[in-house]
Amino acid sequence: MPIGAWRNLGQHIHSISSSSAWWLGDWLLYGQEEYPSRYKHAVAQTSLDYQTLRNYAWVARRFESPQRVSGLSFQHHAEVAGLAADERSGLLKRALELGWSRNELRRQVKARKELAGVADGKVPARLKMRPNDDQRQRWQEAAEHEAVDLLAWITKILDDVS
Repeated sequence: MPIGAWRNLGQHIHSISSSSAWWLGDWLLYGQEEYPSRYKHAVAQTSLDYQTLRNYAWVARRFESPQRVSGLSFQHHAEVAGLAADERSGLLKRALELGWSRNELRRQVKARKELAGVADGKVPARLKMRPNDDQRQRWQEAAEHEAVDLLAWITKILDDVS
């Protein structure tokens, strides 16, 4: 098999793999009213465990079809599913624009939660900074160069020196 064909096959397999989580989640949601023992049947039919199926259905419920961002995986959506709709949408848009991996999106979500003081029940230190315009511009450019938002970049820099 030539390398180009092999790569194309890998892309198709990845697309099917990511889509199958959506399909299973939607399938379970569809059966919600009609089939009360749907999870028992789904476990038997798919050989997936109950919690995996519940997770698929939960993420599918959080993102109706028009809200799903083409070009991002089911796993990207799962990372932000617990957030408010506008925050989910904004983070997915940035992930697509900046080419974030699922792991980078996870880091962004964690950084936002930490800055909001909700991660692990800890209250973050409150810093007051008054950068001048030149500093802010340089910092913004550095953050964009690393494909992260400014707040996440500042947090990373501070973490690196501590």
